[in-house]
Amino acid sequence: MPTSPTPPPRPFFNGISAWRPTARSLWLVLAAFLGGLALFLLVWSGDRNDDQFFRAGDAPPTARAPSYTPLPAPLPARGREGDASGLERGREEAARQQEEQARLVEESPPPPPPQEIAPPTAAPALTSPRPLAGQTPPPTYPARALRRGEQGVVRVRADIGPDGVPTSVSVAGSSGSRQLDRAAVNAVLRWRFEPATANGQPTVGTVEVPIEFNPGR
Repeated sequence: MPTSPTPPPRPFFNGISAWRPTARSLWLVLAAFLGGLALFLLVWSGDRNDDQFFRAGDAPPTARAPSYTPLPAPLPARGREGDASGLERGREEAARQQEEQARLVEESPPPPPPQEIAPPTAAPALTSPRPLAGQTPPPTYPARALRRGEQGVVRVRADIGPDGVPTSVSVAGSSGSRQLDRAAVNAVLRWRFEPATANGQPTVGTVEVPIEFNPGR
């Protein structure tokens, strides 16, 4: 069976080389190039007229100082003024208090003069009761003690009222004989006394009297 012949390969740049720009396209590219060149020249010439370029030997251009709206003047610090005024008021208050204290001290009445201390009064004069003469009958000597020959001294304590009458009688010192002690107590109960006195007034008092028993007398 006969085979069909193989077609030759196409070149790769065939499509590119087949394209050719038209005359209209060339005119459009040329017009765009000329427009860009004219714009560049216009900008460059405007910059030269404004002297924005720096030339050697010339002083560098100085920038214009920006203009700002001036700020308002600062207000005084109220806090410091308040502190200063408060400190001043405190000083005035302290000075006023010192003046008031000085005025109170000046207006206060002087202290009263010291009172003289009276000397201590003497203790009230006291006197002890004393037996009245003629009103002290002697005791009766007990017969039994007499037969036995008992003798001795009995010390009798007597409490005397304001009227001079004994209110209580007791033995302060025994003679050694009960009969003699009893006879001495009974005798003093019948006695009368000058009462004790305090500041000249009669009062109660106590006295001790000795009673002697001696059968030889």
